[in-house]
Amino acid sequence: MRQDTEEGAPPPVLLVPGWSDRPAVMRRLRRRLIEAGWAESAVDVVGFRDRFGSNVAHAEEVAEAAGGLLARTGARRLDVVAHSMGGLAVRLFLAVEGCPVRRVVFVATPHAGTWAALAAWGGGRREMMPGSEFLCALPPIPPHVRCTTVRTPRDLRIFPGSSACVAGAHDVVVRLATHQGLLRSRLAFEGIRRALVEYADDGPVRVAAGTADV
Repeated sequence: MRQDTEEGAPPPVLLVPGWSDRPAVMRRLRRRLIEAGWAESAVDVVGFRDRFGSNVAHAEEVAEAAGGLLARTGARRLDVVAHSMGGLAVRLFLAVEGCPVRRVVFVATPHAGTWAALAAWGGGRREMMPGSEFLCALPPIPPHVRCTTVRTPRDLRIFPGSSACVAGAHDVVVRLATHQGLLRSRLAFEGIRRALVEYADDGPVRVAAGTADV
């Protein structure tokens, strides 16, 4: 198994929740990462001040949380796992000059927007609408950042479903999971874990994570 790590340990991981979610939604994923070998101090979760707010403000909070995690761990780089709209804030963060992100996993992120935003509110609602000014101006993912998408065809919050994909990424498909269920799925977690420690940097591949969950 290939582990792209620094000084024998995987880089710290910052978990980013989606629209309306509190940090607690990432609790199970955080626990599984720790059980898989990450130090407890090396896995942190962003808590947004306005859970319904703009991704522009959220990106600043992601940057703040990332800086704090690096300072506490002494690491030079970190990985990010973002769920749903949280991935859009991460997209902005990645465009910051000198961004210290090594790898990022987008879990059910609406890169091209979602019509489910019609039922949302706040700054996030406007930005998640397909064709929004925010999405049209979203910068591409830097080529040095290794990227993976984790998605499910049963996602009722991301439609069209193709919005959960992004060019050049590893693509992990978990067939029997929901939008929120991806954060609880063992198959989805295995895709996330592999994205953080195993994949070589030799081009995108498609990984089908099976047709049943555990």
